Amino acid sequence: MRVLITGGSGFIGVNAVESFLQRGFEVLNFDLVPFLNPALTSRALYCEGDILDEDRVSQVFGDFQPEYVLHLAGRAECDENTTVAEGYQANTRGTQNVLTAIRATPSVKRSIITSSQYVCRPGYLPKADNDYHPETIYGQSKAITEDLTRAANLPGCWTLIRPTNIWGPWHLRYRRQVWRTLQKGIYLHPGRQPVIRTYGYVGNVVHQMVQIFSLPVEQVHGKTLYVGDAPINLLEWVNGFSRALRGSGVKVVPRPVLRAVGATGDLITALRGKEFLLTSSRFRSMITEYITPMDETFRVLGPNPISLTGGIEETTRWLKDYAPGDGLRF
Repeated sequence: MRVLITGGSGFIGVNAVESFLQRGFEVLNFDLVPFLNPALTSRALYCEGDILDEDRVSQVFGDFQPEYVLHLAGRAECDENTTVAEGYQANTRGTQNVLTAIRATPSVKRSIITSSQYVCRPGYLPKADNDYHPETIYGQSKAITEDLTRAANLPGCWTLIRPTNIWGPWHLRYRRQVWRTLQKGIYLHPGRQPVIRTYGYVGNVVHQMVQIFSLPVEQVHGKTLYVGDAPINLLEWVNGFSRALRGSGVKVVPRPVLRAVGATGDLITALRGKEFLLTSSRFRSMITEYITPMDETFRVLGPNPISLTGGIEETTRWLKDYAPGDGLRF
């Protein structure tokens, strides 16, 4: 069984590659950069390339003749100082190149194309698969990803996935920012009023991808599925990591107090030209709920195998074992 993964070198990608290798797949990672996890270098095939290079994409598909395709490659960070056409071609033209290669490769039986929860803004629950309401340029680009996929007339079985807020081993930004802040005990939680969000442990998300490739075609073909875990109170998530990393829960501060600190942070940021730890924008982000509809995902793909506690334990072990030489120790 051959699976071609675009963007397999990054956070979700290295976890997906590891999982497919464990299940006996022959894996080819097509990416601009080598594996984030160097241990995979001797276990999976790596082919350097850019999905914006149509000829290169076509050549790789033709040479490898994959049976399964997991399209993860694209630009994921939010940048409001650009446009879809200028800054997010990887998510539009790059995806179109991958879709064209899939159509031209008779060996492909199943494909997963990755979109994002950001095709709908926080607080907006879509009424249909193509009921988009993005508030970011990144979200707009992923809506185009979905439109291109539905119009592509792909052979075999195809499924669109919308990852939620995914976390776990090899998430380097979370390691530097979120988990480091929790470990140092400087995170302040905004009151005890619940902030409900949809997070997803990466091990469960990869399990859901495997399910999509394994279940009967009629259950997943043409579906658009959010991937992640059930919505959770943010305080439960941060407390779980705080206890695992430093032995105690987070400090809970009344919202009016943090709102005032954020306003002060705005002033400090303006005066020194460097963003303060807490600003009004950051405060608003901390109290914003982001709930995505997961019922259909669990109905189709079944329950997730890893609990919140299990995911935190696995991630904490990785944080303590990972030593890239950046001076951070957990």
